[in-house]
Amino acid sequence: MKIKVLIVDDEPHAIEVIENYLSNFSEVEIVATCNDGISAFKVLQQKPVDLMFLDIQMPGIKGTDLVKSLKKQPCIIFTTAFAEYAVEGFELEAVDYLIKPISFDRFLRAMDKVLRHFGAQQQIVFSQQSTLVEKDTFLYLKVDRKMMKIAIKDILWIESQKDYIKVVLQHKELVSKQKISLIEELLPEDEFLRIHRSFIVSISKIDSYYAYAVEINNKELPIGRNYKAETQKKLKMIY
Repeated sequence: MKIKVLIVDDEPHAIEVIENYLSNFSEVEIVATCNDGISAFKVLQQKPVDLMFLDIQMPGIKGTDLVKSLKKQPCIIFTTAFAEYAVEGFELEAVDYLIKPISFDRFLRAMDKVLRHFGAQQQIVFSQQSTLVEKDTFLYLKVDRKMMKIAIKDILWIESQKDYIKVVLQHKELVSKQKISLIEELLPEDEFLRIHRSFIVSISKIDSYYAYAVEINNKELPIGRNYKAETQKKLKMIY
């Protein structure tokens, strides 16, 4: 699913620069470009827009005033030659604020924020399917450009590896570009336990535990110092 982009700037060259930079990202689709805020407002009423590159100082209506007029706003990246608007821009919850002339490396940092934001929404889908006979809970993770369905009951543990996570199942391991903190929010609290900043474990899969580690499938996983008290408390209640 493409990220729908609207570019708004009264300088044609500024629009060309952003279009050129965005041509490097297959994840986005430019739905429209506008030279003023009124035209942009009309586009926003007619087309779905996920991300807007928005100049602030424009004829008719300032970019910041346009954002304030919207009941539902897309992600915003302000683009301007005036640094003094930065505070107001971030008060409007902009994803980023780019000062013209915009360098490509600075643009890349802004797009990294955008892709991580939309990745959190699109790369993981949490769903529950229930019948009178059984209740199965699944996680859908993006692995090698595919959305893979994973039964939560099959997860042994999840390990953080910087910007990736490794999901360890009974007979295989899967790697997905995702933050472990997001996965933690999606997993059932009564079935999973965060024992370390880098590990979440399935409680039912724990074979044994002691003061500083749990053991699952002959693998010893450390209990972090900051997680020790809560882990010990929860495990003592269960076992």
